[in-house]
Amino acid sequence: MTTDGAASGTVAILGAGVMGETLLSGLLRAGRRPDDVVVAERRPDRAAEIAARHGVRVLGNAEAASLADTVVLVVKPQDVEGVLAEIRDAVTPGTLVVSIAAGIPTAFVEQRLAGGVAVVRAMPNTPALVGEGMTAISPGACCLPEHTGRAEAMLAAMGAVLRVPEYQQDAVTAVSGSGPAYVFYVAEAMIEAGVLLGLPRATATELAVQTLLGAARMLKETGTHPTLLREQVSSPGGTTVAALRQLDDHGVRAAFVTAIEAARDRSQELSPTT
Repeated sequence: MTTDGAASGTVAILGAGVMGETLLSGLLRAGRRPDDVVVAERRPDRAAEIAARHGVRVLGNAEAASLADTVVLVVKPQDVEGVLAEIRDAVTPGTLVVSIAAGIPTAFVEQRLAGGVAVVRAMPNTPALVGEGMTAISPGACCLPEHTGRAEAMLAAMGAVLRVPEYQQDAVTAVSGSGPAYVFYVAEAMIEAGVLLGLPRATATELAVQTLLGAARMLKETGTHPTLLREQVSSPGGTTVAALRQLDDHGVRAAFVTAIEAARDRSQELSPTT
């Protein structure tokens, strides 16, 4: 089997839900040939849909894994153990396994496969659907640098990729994995406020969405600390200062910190023991 980069070998995506199809679409956009990707999906209607839409083979878990240099687990956490039992004999130590199942440690996967199989844990988020995802990856005990590099290059098809120690993955889940929901929550609030103030809903939506997009691009492209960017908008005695005072008086910042801590704690609770 080949180990010289994301463009080499066959990828098997086990699970054709939203994130599985997102990765598949990203790989094809990045130049992968449909013949170089196989998908496993239990639901016959979904399997037929994926095959027709993307021109890839849709097989069973074990058969797909046996054909692949890289196997990606994109299944629900409670289904991981069963899938690993199915593919154990099909995955050799030359295969890279990338787990996108939330809360599943690399050791859990390693102990259920043949010795020496390289495992990388990954936590993407839903903006991967539009090529703007954030995926954090952590190599397992048997990973060599080339394994981590292959996983990183493959997942870059969905957006940005960051390497982190595995003990930070619960915090990553809380900040970026769940993070899009926080942004959507803020967007909802801004839109509803606009409607309350008399704006048509379509106008309020366009104003809020473009403002969030522009603010995010400013953060990324300028590299300026968010505090400084916020201060640039906050004229003394102005409208922004009046609004921010209300947010502070209602403890919004503290609520966000507490909420993200709760997400981290829940991620830890969902992690199985090895």
